[in-house]
Amino acid sequence: MPKSFTVDTDKASGYNYPAERTACTRRDFLLYAISVGVPEDDLKWLYELDIDFGPLPTYPLCLLLKTDDWDVNSFMERWNSGGDLPGMPPYDFNKIVHGEQTFEVINPLPEEGGAFKTVKTCLGVYDKGSGMLIDSAVDLYGEDDGVHYCRMGQKMFVRGYGGWGGPKGPKTITYAPPNRAPDAVDDFETKPNQALLYRLCGDFNPLHADVSLAPTVGYPRPILHGLCSYGKSAHSILKHFGGNDRLRFKSMEARFAQPVFPGETVEISMWQTPIDDPKLIAVTFQARVKERDVLALTNGYVTLYKTDISDSKL
Repeated sequence: MPKSFTVDTDKASGYNYPAERTACTRRDFLLYAISVGVPEDDLKWLYELDIDFGPLPTYPLCLLLKTDDWDVNSFMERWNSGGDLPGMPPYDFNKIVHGEQTFEVINPLPEEGGAFKTVKTCLGVYDKGSGMLIDSAVDLYGEDDGVHYCRMGQKMFVRGYGGWGGPKGPKTITYAPPNRAPDAVDDFETKPNQALLYRLCGDFNPLHADVSLAPTVGYPRPILHGLCSYGKSAHSILKHFGGNDRLRFKSMEARFAQPVFPGETVEISMWQTPIDDPKLIAVTFQARVKERDVLALTNGYVTLYKTDISDSKL
């Protein structure tokens, strides 16, 4: 980090990037489901003619980097597509790691896909000492109907860019697993080509494919997308606690603690925990890499509706 590096947080915080257009189809939903490890016998996510077919609730996270066409895109161009963040000096993009992700369903995504617009807002930039945290939210709206479908919150950590005297940021809520055996456990046996498959959903960051790049940023080989393990965790929780019904999915959040290398086994442990809202079920979860006994996802928390929200509106 340059000695003169400092962020004008007054300019950065609250900045709204220009809206962008994105699109998806049922084919994208099928690809996403198979790329996050949905097993072949769970056809409601994998077969478009299944009577209950629809997108996994977390699919919109793919639209954070996907455009409105289906060609390969440049990760750096997509990351900078909205232009510079006011008050932010240049920094090394290779130092970015995905810190945390939140996801909230406002309205279920149409089962046939469609065209949408994303609106990104910078919520804050914080000095964490060892690095800089950029907190943002992306809202997804229907292009034609203006329906607000979801809000996706991202906390991106830029390693080595701390100590510039900025605000530390608000404290985050901690979701610690109960001191008992999990209520459910799933194993996600990732394949050696898992990252190469998942990147086709729209995240073409070379870190997940380039064997020569990975060592230059501290990894022995390409790593799996954190959102791949995140998506499989969502599927497992919905299956065990929500009747595998996408309309019951409300929200999710988790912290990316350690990378997963393709070919490793991710053990997803889930605990149903108390919640004050009588209409909801809460699930605390974590994901562990079995081969290295390290946690990949921590501070995991999901809320589900007890019944299909479409039924409650009748």
